[in-house]
Amino acid sequence: MAWIKRNLYFLIGGFVALTLMGLAGWYLYSNNELNNQMLDKLNEQYTILKTLNEQNPHPGIPPKTDNISLAKEQQQQLRELIQKTHKFFQRIPPLPDTPKVSSLDFSTALRSTLDRMQHDATTASVSLQKDYNFSFEAEKNRVSFAPGSLEPLSVQLGEVKAICDVLFQAKINSLDNLRRERVSLDDNSGPQSDYLSEKSVTNELAVLTPYEISFRCFTPELATVLASFAGSSNAMLVKTINVDLAPAVEANAPAFQPIAPVQMPTPVMPPPPTRESEDAVFRRRYGLSPGGPTRPSAPTPQPQPVTPASTGVAPGGPPAGRGGLPTVLDERQLKITLMLILVKPLPIPTK
Repeated sequence: MAWIKRNLYFLIGGFVALTLMGLAGWYLYSNNELNNQMLDKLNEQYTILKTLNEQNPHPGIPPKTDNISLAKEQQQQLRELIQKTHKFFQRIPPLPDTPKVSSLDFSTALRSTLDRMQHDATTASVSLQKDYNFSFEAEKNRVSFAPGSLEPLSVQLGEVKAICDVLFQAKINSLDNLRRERVSLDDNSGPQSDYLSEKSVTNELAVLTPYEISFRCFTPELATVLASFAGSSNAMLVKTINVDLAPAVEANAPAFQPIAPVQMPTPVMPPPPTRESEDAVFRRRYGLSPGGPTRPSAPTPQPQPVTPASTGVAPGGPPAGRGGLPTVLDERQLKITLMLILVKPLPIPTK
């Protein structure tokens, strides 16, 4: 006890030091696992840094060259470019344009839209097939539709109307056919000429929907159609175009009646001058008496018969042309088949 009293402060200090050493040992032991985790992360980051340094192109050495920052700036420029070009990829509103489409709404919109397009074609002097329904023959008279088909059908109806508006505004001569992809089980009962075998394709940016259009027009109308598609705000891209000469005679046109050949009248030659009149003129000119020497008589010209070879006209044919400027451009009606792709951008994800 006497020793404890003499070394009380030393004893208390040793006890405190021993306690602190125990706490330090426990702290080190408890954080040893965390230290190992941090060491693993450090090794992982070092491995990534080594990989980046070995890449080509090199990520750069800031501040002299920082390719990572340049890549981020280019990404921002690309986003701004996409935002600027977004106005050329406007959405074509479906018909009807409602959040939820019912059978009654679509049936009503389909009939009114088909009537409107037929009226627009008549106003623009565009010929159509009799009772043509613009590839919606299978759905025209329906009041109920296959499950899950109302939304894609309403989208296609709006797209078909937008395409036909371009054709009617260009005042083409006739619309022969318009084909779309099948999006409903009801389409299986429609005419095969209304549908394509191609399907819509979806990539990372947009949905590409195909349409095929067959129409007849002349070159000015074709130029107007192509310019309208190129300048459209709905991203209508012409993928392929096939141009042929349209048939000269339609199948339902009346047969051609030949015109009877016109016979050209034989030209009448003037009567040849008589011998006596030539002698009298010769005597008067030179003052000869009637009994004096006479001028040697010339042979009397005989009229030559007019033959088809001499006139250049075939027997029973039209008269030969009088010449003139040659025909440089002979404008003829064309039959056009277009494969059209509608680009519909996907919604931009928000961050």
